[in-house]
Amino acid sequence: MHFDLTDLRLYLNILDSGNITAGAARSHLSLAAASARIRAMEASLGTDFLQRGRRGVTPTPAGKALAQHARVLLQQAERLKQDLAEYANGVKGQVRLLCNTTAITEYLPELLADFLREHPNLDIDLQELPSARITHALRQGAADLGIVSDAVDTTDLQTQVFCDDPLMLIMPHDHPLAHATSVSFADTLHHDYVGLNVNSALAVYLEEQALHAGSRMLIRIRADGFDGVMRMVAHGAGLAIVPLAAVERRSPGLPFKSLALQEPWGQRKLLLCARDFAALPGYAKSLLHALTRP
Repeated sequence: MHFDLTDLRLYLNILDSGNITAGAARSHLSLAAASARIRAMEASLGTDFLQRGRRGVTPTPAGKALAQHARVLLQQAERLKQDLAEYANGVKGQVRLLCNTTAITEYLPELLADFLREHPNLDIDLQELPSARITHALRQGAADLGIVSDAVDTTDLQTQVFCDDPLMLIMPHDHPLAHATSVSFADTLHHDYVGLNVNSALAVYLEEQALHAGSRMLIRIRADGFDGVMRMVAHGAGLAIVPLAAVERRSPGLPFKSLALQEPWGQRKLLLCARDFAALPGYAKSLLHALTRP
């Protein structure tokens, strides 16, 4: 068996992204190089680690066992590198932080930039995912920290409140619902929406809530980011749901009406979570302290 850390990291990136192409990109490898590495890994043990399908790849039983051991080995290697960093200038540690849409766009840019400036020997692997996938990744040991909505199950994880994150319904001033003082989410599903990118964690979350209400969102157009969504709503393209933080920092003179969502899932909080805060490596604890600093 001849696996190196690059092989193991590539394999986990493929599993986490669901296909070899995305896993190769995340590992900064060409598709041909990534495919060759996976084939060599399988050939060295004479067994397949991945089941290839039209919609991507899934691990075989042997692949699941490999993933479990690979996560442990890479975590130990990262902790070793961090423990030795103080003895060697230029050696860097890395924290893997998974976040939902609101956290990654509204709350973290300045916080993480300040943290990186204060910790020149640390890097952050930051990725946006739906909250349910974040909690799954944390349970599997695939990340150090996550920031999720409190609407998801965090059983077996430790959590701390990161911030309040209520969702707001926004609409043009001449919209048929604009005269109302409160509107149910179900009632809005008869109207056109401006949505976020289909891969956005918040877009996935809202689609799930619409399905729970027995309907689908009528998305006329999608935009990358809350700024684009709010500008389209202000110019009459339809309704949208965005965090209060985005509404509060909108550009002056951007005209639309906003209403707080009445449903409990709209009155959400964001939670910092990990498998065990006390067991985090030192560099991840440093980020945790920065994120919880008053």
